[in-house]
Amino acid sequence: MTESSDLRLTRIALNNGSASMPALGFGTLIPDTVVTISATRDALEAGFRHFDCAERYRNEREVGEALHAGLAAEGMAREDIFVTTKLWNTNHRPERVGPAFEASLQRLGLEYLDLYLIHTPFAFQPGDDQDPRDENGNVVYDRGVTLQDTWRAMESLVDRGRCRAIGLSDIGLNELLPIYESARIKPAVVQVEAHPYLPEAELLEFCNAKGIVFLAFAPLGHGMKPGLLEDPVISKIAAQVGKTPAQVLLAWAVQRGTALLTTPKTAARAKENFDISALPEDALDEINRIQTRQRLNEVVKTGSPGFIPQGK
Repeated sequence: MTESSDLRLTRIALNNGSASMPALGFGTLIPDTVVTISATRDALEAGFRHFDCAERYRNEREVGEALHAGLAAEGMAREDIFVTTKLWNTNHRPERVGPAFEASLQRLGLEYLDLYLIHTPFAFQPGDDQDPRDENGNVVYDRGVTLQDTWRAMESLVDRGRCRAIGLSDIGLNELLPIYESARIKPAVVQVEAHPYLPEAELLEFCNAKGIVFLAFAPLGHGMKPGLLEDPVISKIAAQVGKTPAQVLLAWAVQRGTALLTTPKTAARAKENFDISALPEDALDEINRIQTRQRLNEVVKTGSPGFIPQGK
């Protein structure tokens, strides 16, 4: 991690030696395409330089448009931002990985990606339907491909030079270990749900030991109520340090050595979420002692994303 007196500017080095990731990231899981454009521009203006996209979100084109317009307005270059997108479950077969990557690049209007992630470890039936189901409504999985097969195809993208780093999302330590051990190009990033109710301490310890960036989504509890933003410990610390509960949760995530994704949908919220500052050690200790345990998204068990409206 790059030490900075300003927590907002924290960057975490990638193990490929080519770049570093801004710890504060903007997640683009926004169903409304008009809001996607305005929120992405607002995030860039607020100071966010890390943008996390996905084929599955169906808004890469809008994110790309917003980023290009925002960079021009701010007088910034492509190299000033870090952009990620993800391979969806229906494209796990090796022959589908390259075309899916190129299609995402084209939609985003970019020449290269800083990071490409396997969205989940689960392979779905290949095809244009992102959510293949049988007559009983059950997901149709693809048993003809392994995660190792998909990972080798991901490695070839790095070899071709248009993808600087690769990683995995929505994966547990048990599934990550065999990939890490067999990989020619080691995962640079692992993106999982993490917050004080789901600290993922064992996975974080492994990532730290292996030089893998731990990237937390839902750091604010994804708006679930009552939840993290209403937690009495978080609320008390927020009052003590003169920050909002959201700012306290985001600072905790960065100070424990992780990167994070947050999805503010207004300019005011983007400024709030970016305006974090370091918490005192006793506050960090108090948050770490929170006993509540709750997973908000069951995607790690099925590959079906819990935060994305189904059938859209």
